[in-house]
This record gives sequence, structure tokens and C-alpha cells, in this order.
Amino acid sequence: MSQFIDARTSQNASLANSISVPILVANTPQLFGQIGLVTTAGIGANPRVQMKGTVSVQLPLALVGITITVVRGTAPTDPIVYSATSTFSLSVLAPQVITFSADDFNPPVLPQLTYTAFISSNLLGTIRVGPENFDGALYSD
Repeated sequence: MSQFIDARTSQNASLANSISVPILVANTPQLFGQIGLVTTAGIGANPRVQMKGTVSVQLPLALVGITITVVRGTAPTDPIVYSATSTFSLSVLAPQVITFSADDFNPPVLPQLTYTAFISSNLLGTIRVGPENFDGALYSD
């Protein structure tokens, strides 16, 4: 039977249109969420982390690819546990809400596991507008 170990939430913006953060460099990851899960308290076999998040962007009037990447660590070069790209057409005018779900099975058992969520765009003119959140929970057998 699974055992709950720890959970954390990174809430960067709670409301729609509550922030205005431009993505200033194309194809360069920009942090929007980070969590640290404590693994030392009673962790058993087969640890696994379940994560989910939301990020909302206002897009330029062009064909745009938005990439969400989650790494185990703090830098974009750390091990990637999830990555997905959504492409939006020229007709998208309203802010776009992107949600995702990611998992990390059998991560190393360290005193703390840190996960960081990044967003990037292949075109300038993309603006993060909120809401933005990233959360995760650690379980083991």
C-alpha cells in the first residue's frame, strides 16, 4: 500500500491576469515554480513523485511554441523528468492556460528532492499573465 511522505506547493500567481512577465529571450527556460520534498521521514521502497501545474500566457499573433520543462534540481541543465511543447495558431487572442501532469519514478533518496518548472517560448512577445502554480507529492511503498 502506498504511503504519503511529503507535499509542497509553489504558487506564483493565484489569479488570471495578475502578473505581466514577458519572456525576453526566445528558447530560454524561465523559472515559474519550484518545490522541495523532504524524503528522510519514513520513506520506503519505490519512491515516486506526482506533480502538476498551470501556467497562463498571452501570445503574440504568430505561430508560437510554448515548452514546459520540469527538472529534478534547480537548473535547466539538471535531469529532465518532463517536457512538452504546445503550439498555438495565429488566431489565438485570449490568454492560454496550459496545464500539465508529471511523474518521477524511483528518484534518488536524498534529504530533499528539488523540482523546478520552467517555461520557454520560441518567439518573443509571449507574456506570462497568471495564474501560475506548481505542486508535487511524494509517495513510497
